[in-house]
Amino acid sequence: MEVFGSSGVRGVVGEDLTPTFVLRVATAAGTVWEAERAAVARDTRHTGGMLADAAAAGLARVGSDVDRLGVVPTPAAQLYAERSGIPVVVITASHNPPEYNGVKLVGNDGIELSIAALERIEGRLAGAAAGARWDAVGERRTVEGVGRRYIEAVCGAVDRERIADAALTVALDPGHGAGALTSPELLRELGCRVLTVNAHPDGHFPGRDPEPVPEHLGDLRRLVRTSEADLGVAHDGDADRAIFVDERGEYIEGDATFAALAAAELGRGDTVVSAVTASQRLVDLTERVGATLERIPVGSTRIISRVRELDAAGESVPIAGEGNGGVLFPAYRLARDGAYAAARFLELVAERPASEVVGRFAGYHNVRTTVGYEDDAERAAILAAAERHAASSSGELDATDGYRLDFGDAWVLARASGTEPLVRVYAEAREKARAGGLAEEMRAALEAGRDEE
Repeated sequence: MEVFGSSGVRGVVGEDLTPTFVLRVATAAGTVWEAERAAVARDTRHTGGMLADAAAAGLARVGSDVDRLGVVPTPAAQLYAERSGIPVVVITASHNPPEYNGVKLVGNDGIELSIAALERIEGRLAGAAAGARWDAVGERRTVEGVGRRYIEAVCGAVDRERIADAALTVALDPGHGAGALTSPELLRELGCRVLTVNAHPDGHFPGRDPEPVPEHLGDLRRLVRTSEADLGVAHDGDADRAIFVDERGEYIEGDATFAALAAAELGRGDTVVSAVTASQRLVDLTERVGATLERIPVGSTRIISRVRELDAAGESVPIAGEGNGGVLFPAYRLARDGAYAAARFLELVAERPASEVVGRFAGYHNVRTTVGYEDDAERAAILAAAERHAASSSGELDATDGYRLDFGDAWVLARASGTEPLVRVYAEAREKARAGGLAEEMRAALEAGRDEE
């Protein structure tokens, strides 16, 4: 796919992403869907209203009536699609910086479109779409209560009594994103005492950038420590991800959270689907319980497509996702859902402290860095350098998505981001210095290749 990346299409508004382009995408989607009714939702980004208007116009242009859902978490929009039986255009750039926005397409079953469906829509982008007659263009209506129904659905799908009986204090940082409108109320309805930071919706993201990475979560960590909270929860911009801080105010690696949640789900014969970035924690866990780990290219679109294939083949996939906080529980819904993942983690924290929940997955050290590029030529030069570095390495190469080198005690990966002009470098090892060394070697090789271009 050239337009839709690992999780929709994203770009800097006014440069890579314009209202005209969003209108074209929505028009193409509406043409393929041939739906009498569709919906548009968005996150809190400053440009979201403008682009949602463009998306609504594109759908109306081909004759679809349009439900305007307003600002809601992406999983809330997906729930609306599933219950209403209509597709949704979601205007969001998820974890990307404020200047970005994007488009994510959700089918009438509430699930992100498959790669095949996205390719059909891409095929319609090149040609001019025939609009409906003037008296057949779609009408618009505003739909209220989408967030409320989402809160009720999540609360009804977890062990609410177990969480409430633990009388937990939760510090929440929705990062000024769409989760600010739902997660505080949701956690309170689960019986938690809730304290917040960065909890007013603001598309400029004044308190922190939308990506919930360690360097952005200082406020949350301090709040946990000063309030003696049992857990800290952070979301990205559209709240389809959740990252945690333990009761000591220490950042919990997303890979450790994923492994802990997977440990509560997996049994012999099960399969867990993750990305090529999957932690050794997950490898060790699946070997221990007799489950299978499938590593595929990065991105929720690809993970969801593979889970669907395995389900159709009769395989049991109780959990899937990535170590970035994007976890799916297919028996609940085939969608990344930050609030639901947080509630499921709270079920574990109700029994023992968060640090103990993930303690069995300690002893792994992760290092991440990036190398930026200005144009396609620099990108190609960087990836060529990664290929050369891999060829000269003693590590076992996995080229599923980028270049992953496994050394037994450690691994390192270089892959191009599907949403930003970056090549990302990931490394993991039992020894922190080992992980740092592998990441630095790869980063230096990539920068040398770029500079020689």
